[in-house]
Amino acid sequence: MRHTTLAAFTLLATLGCGTTLAPKELLDARDAYDRAAKGPAAKLTPAQLDTAKQALDKAEASFKEDGDEDGTKTMAYVAMRKAQAAAAQGEIAAAAQRRDQAARDLQAAQQSDADKAKKSLAKTKAELAEEKRRLEAERKQAEADRKQSQAEIAKKDQEVHKTKQQLEEEQKKRLDAEKRLSAAMASLAEIAKVKEEKRGVVITISGEVLFASGKHELLPIAQNKLDDVAKALKDQGYKAILVEGHTDSRGSAKKNEELSLQRANAVRSHLVSRGIASEKIKATGIGPSRPIATNDTAEGRANNRRVELVVTPE
Repeated sequence: MRHTTLAAFTLLATLGCGTTLAPKELLDARDAYDRAAKGPAAKLTPAQLDTAKQALDKAEASFKEDGDEDGTKTMAYVAMRKAQAAAAQGEIAAAAQRRDQAARDLQAAQQSDADKAKKSLAKTKAELAEEKRRLEAERKQAEADRKQSQAEIAKKDQEVHKTKQQLEEEQKKRLDAEKRLSAAMASLAEIAKVKEEKRGVVITISGEVLFASGKHELLPIAQNKLDDVAKALKDQGYKAILVEGHTDSRGSAKKNEELSLQRANAVRSHLVSRGIASEKIKATGIGPSRPIATNDTAEGRANNRRVELVVTPE
């Protein structure tokens, strides 16, 4: 009975399945690595390129496992920066090769004709000076980029750690809420029937549990049980709640309608006092117009004297 009640009360949403597109950060990381792999880094700085590849593989694995969550985007961004750093180091190494080649050309030129060597030497020195200036500028820029990348990587690592902590905290809260809901529903099952209909989740409570005969004041035990109902509703979440009061057919229809409305209002007021939003819960008196059993027997009349909570899910 407990499992049936809990299953009927829990409101499940159907999730569609489909292919998740890679986030922009991951696409940028792939593109950055592809450019680096096609440049001098593949031959001259393979270690840095391999580091970038490992970072990209982690981002790809995260996307495959978790989709385009924040952790995936962060890893992809880190991979992109590492790929850019590897590309920059490759360019620096290539520039160093060019510089070394220029130096060798200078040495060969010095062995040629003296006059020609002087002219060539002057030109080569000028070129070397310009090359050195450019290389120095590139080195400084690469160093600045490296420091910036390290700072950004450290910041993103902190964000990943913080996000992981937040996810763990949210999971703990969800598990705690589920435990509280199970306990509340177990208590609720002792006095109520819960079923899911087209109009929403219907919680049916016998009027004999809530009220004395012909009265609309809540019994003390009913207040305790309605506390469990309020707790379950708040933990589960809801869009709207309609409290319906029902009676049997004994007595005048007018008196029964008045009594059913008074009882519905009493239940509504108690639930509002326990934290149910007043603007989301309404009360109505149905009277004897919707019997669920025959009014010719005592048992049937007892079943008809009831209060129903119609819960519209979020």
